[in-house]
Amino acid sequence: MGINSILKSCDSRGFGSVAFPVLGPGRMLSFPIAVVAKVLLEGINTFQQQRTSSRPLAVHIVIHPDDHVSSQVFRSAQKKIRPNQVQESKRIVLLGKTGSGKSSLANIILGENLFTVHHSSVSGTSTCQSETRDISDRKITLVDTPGLFDTERSEEDLNREIMKCITECAPGIHGFLIVLRVERFSEQEQAVISRICEYFSEDALKHAVVVFTFGNELPEGMKIEKFIRENQKLSDLVNRCGGRCHVFDNKHWNNNTLQNDYRSNRFQREELLKTIDKLTVERNGQCYTNDTLQAVEGEIQTVEEQIRQSSPEDLPPEEIRNQARRQVANRFLIELAGVTTGILLGALFGVEVLVRAVATVVTHPSQAINLMKKVPALMGAPAAAVAGGEAALAVGVGAGVTAAAVAATGGVLGGIIGHEAAQGAETAQDAVERAAKAVIGQRKSLRRP
Repeated sequence: MGINSILKSCDSRGFGSVAFPVLGPGRMLSFPIAVVAKVLLEGINTFQQQRTSSRPLAVHIVIHPDDHVSSQVFRSAQKKIRPNQVQESKRIVLLGKTGSGKSSLANIILGENLFTVHHSSVSGTSTCQSETRDISDRKITLVDTPGLFDTERSEEDLNREIMKCITECAPGIHGFLIVLRVERFSEQEQAVISRICEYFSEDALKHAVVVFTFGNELPEGMKIEKFIRENQKLSDLVNRCGGRCHVFDNKHWNNNTLQNDYRSNRFQREELLKTIDKLTVERNGQCYTNDTLQAVEGEIQTVEEQIRQSSPEDLPPEEIRNQARRQVANRFLIELAGVTTGILLGALFGVEVLVRAVATVVTHPSQAINLMKKVPALMGAPAAAVAGGEAALAVGVGAGVTAAAVAATGGVLGGIIGHEAAQGAETAQDAVERAAKAVIGQRKSLRRP
């Protein structure tokens, strides 16, 4: 049984640690200790690179204290395989509202103008973009996102960009940079902070760093920690992120090259990279992940294998990975487009579809169950698929039915129709059109004669 397989088996059983004893050369099968070290360390390294769980798992190599030869051989082999833990590629996601300076910050971190910078608060990054560069002996992938926490953005736009971000970041994220401006916090900024706290789990915040831009707005001599203490919500957010915070200025601090000057982007970049390195070490090299990211990674790996088998030439692993990501992202976007359109139209048209069911429940309760059982057949969806819709209807009836409750149920059913109709679509626009046609068609067929 291979080392990687052993570790996967222990990991799946919830083990907190695994120990591999090294018995020394000349024993057991008498393999040279150099071969033992290479096989063991390569297996552990492969497991760590492929592992997606964020749950800690310590892997120990146990060598007898008097076996100095084995200790030296293992140290040398480890340096060849993994010279430095923080040299591994890290996926970092920039989050914040439009106009917060995410794209400029990304350019400062990577040291190149790779992300387009807009100078209007309403024309920032419109779609996810990722770039990878080697920085100070580190391989960093930055994912710049549109304003995912903009309170005025539509859910449809947000869902589409979140899906793109997920495919870029699978199987996990090594760090979130929550980007905020140094400015007097209005109600809108407070709402953004509240939204971040609402959406982020405690586990995600363990991988987060709060980064401020427009640092020149700080009064002379003031550090960012003092600015944070002046706002309770801001202070609470930074505390939930383990106190990790930094400050940049996209315009005024670029020309300051003094090594230890606080108001220098060069100094702040090195401090931020150190924070990310420390964060990685503290988390045992594990990234933030969840069921969605792991499921997407599984899809990507499946497509990668398909590309390898079908490609007439040997493609570089990076190119195979990029192709697989694009294919998976495109498929998810098509399905998402169908579901979203179905939900929106279903919420509108669902009232008309389900109003008779509600009326029957109110006037003839004994007939309600039979009527609800007919809803899946009427909508052309499997009974199991609409269980959530039936439950929503039942809850609405028990609690006092409102138009909003029925519309929500219609949204569930519309989403099911949209998903079914989107199957086979080649583009997101095609999925939207198929979903709209299907929902409208079902609406017409369900009208009373």
